[in-house]
Amino acid sequence: MLKRLNTTKFISAAVLATVLFGCATSPAPEKAPSTQVSLVNVTLSPAQYLSDASQASTPEQKNRLMLLAAHAFINQGDTSNASKTLTAIKPNLGNKPEILAEHKYLTARVLELTSTYDDALAQLDYPSQWRLANWQMVSYHQLKARLYQYTKQPIEQAKELSLLSAYLPSAEANQVNDDIWRILQPLHEQTLLAFSQDNSNPVFTGWLQLAYIAKHYAIDPQLLVQQLGNWQQDNPGHPGAKKLPTDLERALNTKPYKPKNIAVLLPLTGPRAAIADTVKQGIISSYLTNPDDTVSVNFFDSAQGAEVAQQQAIAAGADFIIGPLLQSEVETLLKAEAAASQSADGAAQPTLQQVKVPQLFLNHVDDVVATNDQFFFALSPTDEALDAAQKLYNDGVEKPLLLASNDSVGRRMAEAFNTKWQALTQEEAEIHYYDRGDQMKVTVQKSLGVIDSKERIARIKALLGNKIEADFRSRRDIDAIYMIASSQDLQLLKPFIDVNFSVFAEPVPLYTTSRSRLESQSRAAAQELNNLTISDIPWLIETNAETAEVASLWPSWGNSQKRLYVMGFDALQLVSKLAQMRALPGYQYSGRSGLLSVLPDGTINRQLSWGRYQRGNLKPL
Repeated sequence: MLKRLNTTKFISAAVLATVLFGCATSPAPEKAPSTQVSLVNVTLSPAQYLSDASQASTPEQKNRLMLLAAHAFINQGDTSNASKTLTAIKPNLGNKPEILAEHKYLTARVLELTSTYDDALAQLDYPSQWRLANWQMVSYHQLKARLYQYTKQPIEQAKELSLLSAYLPSAEANQVNDDIWRILQPLHEQTLLAFSQDNSNPVFTGWLQLAYIAKHYAIDPQLLVQQLGNWQQDNPGHPGAKKLPTDLERALNTKPYKPKNIAVLLPLTGPRAAIADTVKQGIISSYLTNPDDTVSVNFFDSAQGAEVAQQQAIAAGADFIIGPLLQSEVETLLKAEAAASQSADGAAQPTLQQVKVPQLFLNHVDDVVATNDQFFFALSPTDEALDAAQKLYNDGVEKPLLLASNDSVGRRMAEAFNTKWQALTQEEAEIHYYDRGDQMKVTVQKSLGVIDSKERIARIKALLGNKIEADFRSRRDIDAIYMIASSQDLQLLKPFIDVNFSVFAEPVPLYTTSRSRLESQSRAAAQELNNLTISDIPWLIETNAETAEVASLWPSWGNSQKRLYVMGFDALQLVSKLAQMRALPGYQYSGRSGLLSVLPDGTINRQLSWGRYQRGNLKPL
């Protein structure tokens, strides 16, 4: 909706009727004088308005025509002439709120078009005593909401939309309410709870409370219904009480999984058994954290064949399946299921192969059409790159530079980052792939513009003599570097970056992935990474008694094994939550492997934690 209202003042027939004629019980307004010029619509060219303004009979009529001219310039994208026009009339605006408000609004629009968003927001400081027409309040709240969106302030954006909805007809207000819900859904429940203590805007506070209830109680539908009923009683006139958001209604009608016999498919023997054992230990630890005598967890060896293991699990009465772990095993099962579904057409009774059991696969395959009872949980490097793009965007980065290892993982992660970055900014990220060895330094110098700078210096010295003293300069147009590198590569890559920033340039923030995480606990080694920001699972970002216990039980495990352990832990915890998480996209579970949510296709989305190396220690952000 906001985009539709971006360039001209949209106003519905119902709102316009209210503005022009008032309500039925109000006395008829006095007829405007013939010299009155309406500011509601811009229909002429800037030149025509300026010509009319030069012949205006009163100062107010001239101001109105000049404001219309400025608005027409804005609609053409001509911010220079719009700004000149607004500046010319500013000293003689008078004291009429309608004209003063329009001048502020148009000034903010010019600043919006020049991406000066904070200054634009500062312009929109309408005094509380102003009584303006509906059309002006609609424009005012729309613009403020848009500016808060640009400046990544979702709470303030949603608040402005809640104020906007009061000035719109019901059909358009419902659309705005859907936008409010969409904005609030990704926010963490503690954020929602904190801001819901502000009662200055009861309608917005109600939205925050509703979003918090939807997240906090989604795991227990019975309790969710009770809490929603209490909220509706406390907020009988709230738009959300009259019509609950669609996905919330769907979540209320979704039954959670309550399995009694959970089967886990893992390669317990063979070359992958050591990897699978870390996942198995995580699942066992998860069960022992909250033991339930009514629930059994049984393990089946997929090394003998994923299909065989799955059929054994179903024959043993499994009513929920976790696994298999390997991508090839997941592909095998999905292909077998598709083939079985085709052969089942016309069959009198389903065979064991065709029995459907809810399943959480511990990997993901591309281009799969999952059923409503299938979910995919993977520690995917590409997902980490997607999360990194969002992190840099949230941090205000506008032009990141990517330095990625020239291998399959590096390329997949860089491409995933770029896809997400384009979706967020409509611009491509700049990517440079490096090879190990001497080429790494060359790639760094080339990407930072150092080689070009040194070549320019060499040409000048050739012309003017070697006595000329000059130092190289590095690029100043990038504002962050994201490194996709192994821990071994990072220990060379970061020093190369540090020494290739010229003394004339301020070093930019450096980000990297969990692949770069040092296995060594040496403070001296970490000292080399000071000021580097890194993503990883929350469980590894901030150590606690549980991480210490795991380290003592399995001292040979590195970070990769610990991540798989945590994946197994979270997998069992997710079972009872998956149905509601899929029905309610905003429902997030704070797992040990990240802030988890379920996408419409059943994929578990992970939002990682971030830490920064400071004085040789990794500190959580």
